[in-house]
Amino acid sequence: MSEHKTRAIIMHKSVTDLDEIKVSEVDRPLPNSDEYLIQVKAAGVNFVDILYAKGRHQNNRALVRPPFVLGLEFAGVILSAPPHAHFLAGERVFGAFPGSYSEVISLPALSPLHRIPSHWTFPEAAGIAAALPVSYASLLRTGLKPGQTVLVHAAAGGLGLMAVQVATAMGCRAIGTASSSEKCAVAAEFGAQPCLNYTQEPVWWERVLELTGHNGVDVVFDPVGLVDRSLKCIAHRGKVLVIDFAGIDDKMEHIAMNRVLLKQASLIGYRYGESLRRCPGEQKMI
Repeated sequence: MSEHKTRAIIMHKSVTDLDEIKVSEVDRPLPNSDEYLIQVKAAGVNFVDILYAKGRHQNNRALVRPPFVLGLEFAGVILSAPPHAHFLAGERVFGAFPGSYSEVISLPALSPLHRIPSHWTFPEAAGIAAALPVSYASLLRTGLKPGQTVLVHAAAGGLGLMAVQVATAMGCRAIGTASSSEKCAVAAEFGAQPCLNYTQEPVWWERVLELTGHNGVDVVFDPVGLVDRSLKCIAHRGKVLVIDFAGIDDKMEHIAMNRVLLKQASLIGYRYGESLRRCPGEQKMI
């Protein structure tokens, strides 16, 4: 491959099977006086990437249309930096950037980059910049307080793992759910107390009630599409965070709204990207 070329995953059209995704050879970005040039060492994989690839994300209608490079978050090494920039060539950084599934990327000088601690690996840093802000900011929306209990669905996924750690760091108990014992082991390692395998415990909400002394959970973090069943184990005036619908293929779930009324529960939808577009100051707060 020529030194003027690099490799990237470009979506020229939407796919139905992820095996259709191919690596392409593209022009390598050139150093620019107002941009960082970064060699990507690792990139995060998110459910949103799958939605983008299949053309099923709401942003595919206007903001993300083919051709585009997949990827939302990365970790790498700065190859060149703008004059007087905060980071220098050779430094290890991570960040969020649409189009990070490329060996070399260029970012505007004002892009929010973060220095990688010396004891972190590139793969460890690559999964933070897109997933953590979503989990952190959405939990803040609930007014979460120390001592409360959070039910985290898909607790071993990118968003779920972050939610478990954020809730724990805020002095809360995180109860997780996942689809296998292996995933539950990962969630437990990161702080889930405990993690319930819903393939073995299909009426997991009853177990959640037992774990909370039949008081229910204060907050539900749901990136899957389990609102209706979660309302069976929510506390009075509890809050449900609707983050995504990763477990739903076509039809949205049917929610028994009488449970919302009887529990005086709140349903809170959270979209990080849309929040930043409408409220730019939120990023600084996060």
